Amino acid sequence: MTPVAAERGASVVALVGTPNSGKTTLFNALTGLRQKVANYPGVTVEKKEGWVSGAGGDLRLIDLPGLYGIDAHTPEETVAEDLLRGRGRYDQAPSALLVVLDGSALERSLALLRSILDLGLPTAAVLTMADEIKARGGRLDIDALSREVGVRVVPVVGHRGIGLDELRRLLADWPAWPRPHAPARAFTSAERYAWSAKVVERTLGSNLREDGFSRRVDRWVLHPVAGPVLFLAVMTVFFQSIFTWAKPLQEALGGWVDGIGRLAASAVPAGILQGLVVNGVIHGVGAVVAFLPQIMILFFLLFLLEDIGYLARAAFLMDRIMGWAGLQGRCFVALLSSYACAVPGIMSTRGIPSPEDRLATMLVSPFMTCSARLPVYALLIGAFVPDRAVLGPLRAPGLALLGLYLLGSFSALAAAWLFRRTLLAGDITPFYIELPPYRFPTLRSVVLAMLDRAKLFVRRAGTVILGVSVLTWVLLNVPRLPSEPAAASAAVQADRQMRHSLAGRIGILLEPVFSPLGFDWRINVALLGSFVAREVAVSTLGQIYAVSEEDGEELKKIVREGKDPQTGRPFMPLPAALALLAFFVYALQCVSTLAVLRRETNGWKWPAFAFGYMFACAWTAGALTHWAAKSMGWGG
Repeated sequence: MTPVAAERGASVVALVGTPNSGKTTLFNALTGLRQKVANYPGVTVEKKEGWVSGAGGDLRLIDLPGLYGIDAHTPEETVAEDLLRGRGRYDQAPSALLVVLDGSALERSLALLRSILDLGLPTAAVLTMADEIKARGGRLDIDALSREVGVRVVPVVGHRGIGLDELRRLLADWPAWPRPHAPARAFTSAERYAWSAKVVERTLGSNLREDGFSRRVDRWVLHPVAGPVLFLAVMTVFFQSIFTWAKPLQEALGGWVDGIGRLAASAVPAGILQGLVVNGVIHGVGAVVAFLPQIMILFFLLFLLEDIGYLARAAFLMDRIMGWAGLQGRCFVALLSSYACAVPGIMSTRGIPSPEDRLATMLVSPFMTCSARLPVYALLIGAFVPDRAVLGPLRAPGLALLGLYLLGSFSALAAAWLFRRTLLAGDITPFYIELPPYRFPTLRSVVLAMLDRAKLFVRRAGTVILGVSVLTWVLLNVPRLPSEPAAASAAVQADRQMRHSLAGRIGILLEPVFSPLGFDWRINVALLGSFVAREVAVSTLGQIYAVSEEDGEELKKIVREGKDPQTGRPFMPLPAALALLAFFVYALQCVSTLAVLRRETNGWKWPAFAFGYMFACAWTAGALTHWAAKSMGWGG
């Protein structure tokens, strides 16, 4: 059994609402930075918890997944219903329930409220999008609405902070909230909607105008020709921005990390300990942290597009293409989540009702280019793709990055098409999606969401990447070679040591496997580290190439121009670099993804299959890319 209240003595209020009701914006406004993301006990459904600022006492707010009712149909809804009823893995229900009513879709929200009232817990409601009702000519009688539903209703405009103080006072007084009497027989779905329609008629009437702004914009956004063109334009600007905006921030962060490295080098005596601290810890982690600005820009733009309402339109536009692949449009939402990370993308397939659709989506989600690949892409593109204009303001690095993302995306759809016609054949289930009205989120809301993901990246850098970087340094320095002749240069001695090390021996052992891709033992060692976390490939190369600065420019230069001190051959010829990019597009190099696949499929059969077929795709793509590049005379 798992209690809802994670800490003894804490009062817990569950935030309940339909998807796109403004629930997350409200949660961020109430909790600010006092929140955390985790999984519900025993399952991989993500949850958010936070302490409510200014509510008095110990009040914890839980943001439940979006619901349309508590008659569960998907795993996410099952988890939410178990928590609300205090059953299954939970030994108690929340202290109280705060239901979010979407002013732009009030009837649907009230139907959910009717379900919640049947639970008989202390309940209150908060009306979001109250400004949209007024803007569309509506006049909602809040007092009448409170009387009709039997609980207190507080109107707010979450992204502007209007009504939040009153809501905090209401939360502080949760023990006084009414506890509606649970009827002997719960309302059916039809009864709930009939009830909600009557409430809307008595409190709002029928004078609410259509959302003309959203309708006018959707004429272009959802147009069968203009819509896809606009989508491609948005994605092009998206990837151009990641490179253009991040460069000055990346240089500043790299200089800061480099200063720490110099300070540590002067404070720690020369020798093994200095090498471990400076190269294993600071330079190892710093090589990845230097790409934090690009990660932050990626998530900022993703959350901005989501809050505006564009990503739901993108899913609608993609439904036709998804149908060709044998999937429904809802699968696109899971695949889109995989751009951030395949783990939450796979977890989000719990909302897909068809088992065949769900499994096919999980098996192809790792093809979507996650943020962990971004440091590797940024390093290789920055090293080998000239930063020059190609089409007006469009520059070559941004277009190259867009090409890699599109390659992964189309490969995912092609693999899904194959699976749905062979291993996972079956009918395509109907697809329904709610298109929320266009909204202009506050900068604070988007920045909070971005910082939440940035914290996860930094935490990963401080734990997983740090551990692997230290381990890599140890493996590159053990066992130690005896003293070299004085005539040998420091670079030659360092290279001999790494070749002699445990990591070097493993890399050399793997050369027959990866030589058709043009990879030497150094790249092989980086690949091994990347199976724990893809970003580690960058820090491993930084250690192997003895990078001393963390702005990324020195590493890019060494990758592009560096030569083996013993043979004089380039560290990474252009064909090998292109093959490495192709390999990273396809390879399932993530232990966390394999672990979540095992949990979601209840066994190792499908994770092993996914790893095997994706490795075969990665190896084949890398070998073909290397052969093609050499055939065209692109470097040695």
